[in-house]
Amino acid sequence: MTRALQTLIAGSLLLLSAHAAFADSPAELISSFRLKHGEVRVTTDATLNRIAAEQARAMAAKDNLSHEALGSFTSRIAPSRAGRAAENIAYGYDNFEKTLGQWIDSSSHRKNLLLHNATRIGVASAKDASGRRTYWAMEIAGDYEPLVAKDGSKGGSKGKKGEKEKVVTVVKRQAAQECHVKLLGLCI
Repeated sequence: MTRALQTLIAGSLLLLSAHAAFADSPAELISSFRLKHGEVRVTTDATLNRIAAEQARAMAAKDNLSHEALGSFTSRIAPSRAGRAAENIAYGYDNFEKTLGQWIDSSSHRKNLLLHNATRIGVASAKDASGRRTYWAMEIAGDYEPLVAKDGSKGGSKGKKGEKEKVVTVVKRQAAQECHVKLLGLCI
């Protein structure tokens, strides 16, 4: 076998394995489930991944399955700047596919997976001190505030070569009523 043919085969195998790994990502698995149930695709978000990782590590360190292991969900999810968000947690399975199946079979977890208008997710796992129990956390969020440039246009874009990017700020929606408590974007 020639060196060129070996390189071509090795490259093809690498490409196929990379594609298989992407297809099995938590975002792809959750998106597949959501699309079958009339919801939109979700993408992985670095902030939500960090929040999920911190939650999974806190539960593993305390060996305690709890949404409050690291503080209230509202305070933990605030950095995501999402209007709506939910969290699923679990322990037991070593792989995400089995954990996702467990969540799909649970009505409250299933409802979170199908959170309307969710567009981003973060998923992480951590093992307890013994290394025998795996804790999982998933953050799912949507209804992000639109980004508006100071000149009033939506989004920030690069102009002609050499121009700076527009400065973008988040515009907060004004509540039609006075809020006594605002929880996950709901005015109560």
